[in-house]
Amino acid sequence: MPITGAESISVWKRIFDLLVAGLGLLVLAVPLLLLALLIWALIGRPVFFRQCRLGLDAKPFNVIKFRTMRDARCENGHLLPDAERMTVLGRFLRATSLDELPELWNILRGDMSVVGPRPLLPEYLPYYSENQARRHSVRPGLTGLAQVNGRNAQTWDKRLELDTLYVDSLSLWLDIQILFRTVRSVVSRDGISADGHETMPRFDDQVRSGKAKGRDPVEREQ
Repeated sequence: MPITGAESISVWKRIFDLLVAGLGLLVLAVPLLLLALLIWALIGRPVFFRQCRLGLDAKPFNVIKFRTMRDARCENGHLLPDAERMTVLGRFLRATSLDELPELWNILRGDMSVVGPRPLLPEYLPYYSENQARRHSVRPGLTGLAQVNGRNAQTWDKRLELDTLYVDSLSLWLDIQILFRTVRSVVSRDGISADGHETMPRFDDQVRSGKAKGRDPVEREQ
Protein backbone atom coordinates (compact mmCIF):
# COMPACT_ATOMS: atom_id res chain seq x y z
CA MET A 1 0.00 0.00 0.00
CA PRO A 2 1.53 3.38 -1.01
CA ILE A 3 2.31 5.93 1.71
CA THR A 4 -0.07 8.91 1.68
CA GLY A 5 1.02 12.54 2.00
CA ALA A 6 -0.20 12.74 5.60
CA GLU A 7 1.66 9.54 6.54
CA SER A 8 4.85 10.84 4.90
CA ILE A 9 4.64 14.06 6.91
CA SER A 10 4.06 12.04 10.08
CA VAL A 11 7.18 9.91 9.44
CA TRP A 12 9.42 12.89 8.71
CA LYS A 13 7.97 14.80 11.64
CA ARG A 14 8.84 11.94 14.01
CA ILE A 15 12.39 11.74 12.63
CA PHE A 16 12.69 15.52 13.07
CA ASP A 17 11.41 15.20 16.67
CA LEU A 18 13.94 12.50 17.54
CA LEU A 19 16.83 14.50 16.07
CA VAL A 20 15.90 17.77 17.80
CA ALA A 21 15.05 16.21 21.18
CA GLY A 22 18.07 13.90 21.19
CA LEU A 23 20.48 16.67 20.22
CA GLY A 24 18.81 19.05 22.67
CA LEU A 25 19.21 16.69 25.62
CA LEU A 26 22.81 15.98 24.66
CA VAL A 27 23.82 19.64 24.30
CA LEU A 28 21.82 20.82 27.32
CA ALA A 29 22.75 17.98 29.70
CA VAL A 30 25.02 20.12 31.90
CA PRO A 31 22.73 23.23 31.97
CA LEU A 32 19.76 20.98 32.82
CA LEU A 33 21.70 19.43 35.70
CA LEU A 34 22.67 22.87 37.01
CA LEU A 35 19.05 24.06 36.80
CA ALA A 36 17.90 20.96 38.66
CA LEU A 37 20.40 21.63 41.46
CA LEU A 38 19.34 25.28 41.64
CA ILE A 39 15.66 24.34 41.92
CA TRP A 40 16.47 21.75 44.60
CA ALA A 41 18.39 24.38 46.61
CA LEU A 42 15.94 27.31 46.23
CA ILE A 43 12.51 25.70 45.85
CA GLY A 44 12.97 22.21 47.22
CA ARG A 45 12.01 18.71 46.23
CA PRO A 46 10.69 17.35 43.99
CA VAL A 47 12.70 19.09 41.29
CA PHE A 48 10.34 17.97 38.54
CA PHE A 49 6.64 18.70 38.18
CA ARG A 50 4.58 15.89 36.66
CA GLN A 51 0.98 16.31 35.59
CA CYS A 52 -1.47 14.30 33.51
CA ARG A 53 -2.16 15.85 30.10
CA LEU A 54 -3.84 14.63 26.91
CA GLY A 55 -1.79 13.62 23.89
CA LEU A 56 -2.41 12.12 20.46
CA ASP A 57 -6.01 10.86 20.13
CA ALA A 58 -6.70 12.35 23.58
CA LYS A 59 -4.69 9.62 25.32
CA PRO A 60 -3.35 10.67 28.76
CA PHE A 61 0.34 10.89 29.60
CA ASN A 62 2.45 12.58 32.28
CA VAL A 63 4.13 15.76 31.13
CA ILE A 64 7.46 16.58 32.82
CA LYS A 65 8.53 20.13 33.67
CA PHE A 66 10.86 21.82 36.10
CA ARG A 67 9.08 22.79 39.31
CA THR A 68 8.32 26.53 39.60
CA MET A 69 6.01 26.76 42.65
CA ARG A 70 6.18 25.94 46.32
CA ASP A 71 3.73 23.46 47.85
CA ALA A 72 2.21 26.11 50.11
CA ARG A 73 -1.26 25.43 51.53
CA CYS A 74 -3.83 27.29 53.61
CA GLU A 75 -5.07 26.20 57.05
CA ASN A 76 -7.66 23.91 55.41
CA GLY A 77 -4.97 22.08 53.48
CA HIS A 78 -5.86 23.56 50.08
CA LEU A 79 -3.13 24.83 47.78
CA LEU A 80 -2.73 28.60 47.80
CA PRO A 81 -3.32 30.53 44.53
CA ASP A 82 -0.57 30.23 41.93
CA ALA A 83 0.52 33.84 42.42
CA GLU A 84 1.23 33.17 46.10
CA ARG A 85 3.12 29.93 45.46
CA MET A 86 5.20 31.15 42.51
CA THR A 87 8.85 31.80 43.35
CA VAL A 88 11.26 34.35 41.89
CA LEU A 89 13.20 31.53 40.26
CA GLY A 90 9.94 30.03 39.04
CA ARG A 91 8.90 33.27 37.33
CA PHE A 92 12.28 33.42 35.61
CA LEU A 93 12.00 29.81 34.44
CA ARG A 94 8.53 30.43 33.02
CA ALA A 95 9.46 33.75 31.41
CA THR A 96 12.36 32.07 29.60
CA SER A 97 10.47 28.79 29.03
CA LEU A 98 13.33 26.91 30.70
CA ASP A 99 10.78 25.05 32.82
CA GLU A 100 9.59 23.31 29.63
CA LEU A 101 12.96 21.79 28.70
CA PRO A 102 12.41 18.43 30.50
CA GLU A 103 9.61 17.85 27.97
CA LEU A 104 12.37 16.91 25.53
CA TRP A 105 12.18 13.53 27.30
CA ASN A 106 8.44 13.39 26.53
CA ILE A 107 9.32 13.97 22.88
CA LEU A 108 11.84 11.12 22.83
CA ARG A 109 9.24 8.82 24.41
CA GLY A 110 6.73 9.72 21.70
CA ASP A 111 4.28 11.44 24.04
CA MET A 112 4.91 14.80 22.39
CA SER A 113 6.33 16.47 19.31
CA VAL A 114 8.67 19.45 19.06
CA VAL A 115 5.86 21.46 17.44
CA GLY A 116 2.14 21.03 17.95
CA PRO A 117 -0.76 22.22 20.11
CA ARG A 118 0.28 22.46 23.76
CA PRO A 119 -0.86 19.49 25.89
CA LEU A 120 -3.79 20.51 28.08
CA LEU A 121 -5.62 19.12 31.10
CA PRO A 122 -7.93 16.08 30.76
CA GLU A 123 -10.70 18.06 32.49
CA TYR A 124 -10.98 20.29 29.41
CA LEU A 125 -11.92 17.47 27.02
CA PRO A 126 -15.73 17.50 27.60
CA TYR A 127 -15.76 21.27 27.00
CA TYR A 128 -14.25 21.24 23.50
CA SER A 129 -16.48 21.74 20.50
CA GLU A 130 -16.17 19.11 17.77
CA ASN A 131 -13.83 21.38 15.82
CA GLN A 132 -11.69 22.26 18.85
CA ALA A 133 -11.27 18.57 19.70
CA ARG A 134 -9.40 18.09 16.39
CA ARG A 135 -6.31 19.47 18.16
CA HIS A 136 -5.83 15.90 19.45
CA SER A 137 -5.37 14.49 15.94
CA VAL A 138 -1.64 15.32 16.21
CA ARG A 139 0.89 14.94 19.00
CA PRO A 140 1.02 17.92 21.40
CA GLY A 141 4.11 20.11 21.12
CA LEU A 142 6.81 21.78 23.14
CA THR A 143 5.89 24.88 21.14
CA GLY A 144 3.19 25.60 18.60
CA LEU A 145 1.42 28.05 16.34
CA ALA A 146 -0.51 29.51 19.27
CA GLN A 147 2.68 29.96 21.31
CA VAL A 148 4.29 32.15 18.63
CA ASN A 149 1.14 34.24 18.27
CA GLY A 150 0.62 35.60 21.77
CA ARG A 151 1.29 32.63 24.08
CA ASN A 152 -0.78 32.97 27.27
CA ALA A 153 -1.85 36.56 26.58
CA GLN A 154 -4.34 35.47 23.91
CA THR A 155 -7.94 34.30 24.45
CA TRP A 156 -8.86 30.65 24.59
CA ASP A 157 -10.95 31.06 21.42
CA LYS A 158 -7.94 32.35 19.50
CA ARG A 159 -5.61 29.75 20.98
CA LEU A 160 -7.81 26.81 20.02
CA GLU A 161 -8.47 28.34 16.60
CA LEU A 162 -4.71 28.43 15.97
CA ASP A 163 -4.39 24.83 17.20
CA THR A 164 -6.88 23.59 14.60
CA LEU A 165 -5.28 25.81 11.94
CA TYR A 166 -1.98 24.05 12.67
CA VAL A 167 -3.65 20.66 12.21
CA ASP A 168 -5.03 21.76 8.84
CA SER A 169 -1.70 23.25 7.70
CA LEU A 170 0.60 20.50 8.96
CA SER A 171 4.02 20.43 7.28
CA LEU A 172 7.67 20.04 8.24
CA TRP A 173 8.42 23.49 6.82
CA LEU A 174 5.76 25.02 9.08
CA ASP A 175 7.38 23.30 12.09
CA ILE A 176 10.76 24.80 11.20
CA GLN A 177 9.22 28.28 10.85
CA ILE A 178 7.50 27.95 14.22
CA LEU A 179 10.77 26.88 15.86
CA PHE A 180 12.56 30.00 14.64
CA ARG A 181 9.65 32.19 15.74
CA THR A 182 9.70 30.47 19.15
CA VAL A 183 13.27 31.61 19.75
CA ARG A 184 12.24 35.20 19.01
CA SER A 185 9.17 34.92 21.26
CA VAL A 186 11.19 33.52 24.18
CA VAL A 187 13.87 36.20 23.85
CA SER A 188 11.26 38.98 23.81
CA ARG A 189 9.29 37.26 26.64
CA ASP A 190 6.10 38.07 24.77
CA GLY A 191 2.74 36.92 26.18
CA ILE A 192 4.03 35.13 29.27
CA SER A 193 0.75 35.46 31.15
CA ALA A 194 -2.84 36.61 30.80
CA ASP A 195 -4.05 39.67 32.72
CA GLY A 196 -4.62 38.75 36.37
CA HIS A 197 -3.15 35.26 36.02
CA GLU A 198 0.28 33.67 36.32
CA THR A 199 -0.37 31.85 33.05
CA MET A 200 -3.93 31.50 31.67
CA PRO A 201 -7.37 31.09 33.25
CA ARG A 202 -8.83 27.58 33.08
CA PHE A 203 -10.64 26.75 29.84
CA ASP A 204 -13.52 24.92 31.54
CA ASP A 205 -14.14 27.93 33.82
CA GLN A 206 -14.12 30.25 30.81
CA VAL A 207 -16.68 28.12 28.93
CA ARG A 208 -19.00 27.90 31.94
CA SER A 209 -18.83 31.67 32.41
CA GLY A 210 -19.50 32.33 28.72
CA LYS A 211 -16.09 33.92 28.14
CA ALA A 212 -14.93 31.20 25.74
CA LYS A 213 -16.63 29.15 23.06
CA GLY A 214 -17.03 25.43 23.57
CA ARG A 215 -19.75 23.17 24.91
CA ASP A 216 -20.95 22.74 28.47
CA PRO A 217 -21.23 18.98 29.15
CA VAL A 218 -23.91 19.61 31.80
CA GLU A 219 -26.16 21.47 29.35
CA ARG A 220 -25.51 18.78 26.71
CA GLU A 221 -26.90 16.08 29.02
CA GLN A 222 -30.11 17.99 29.74
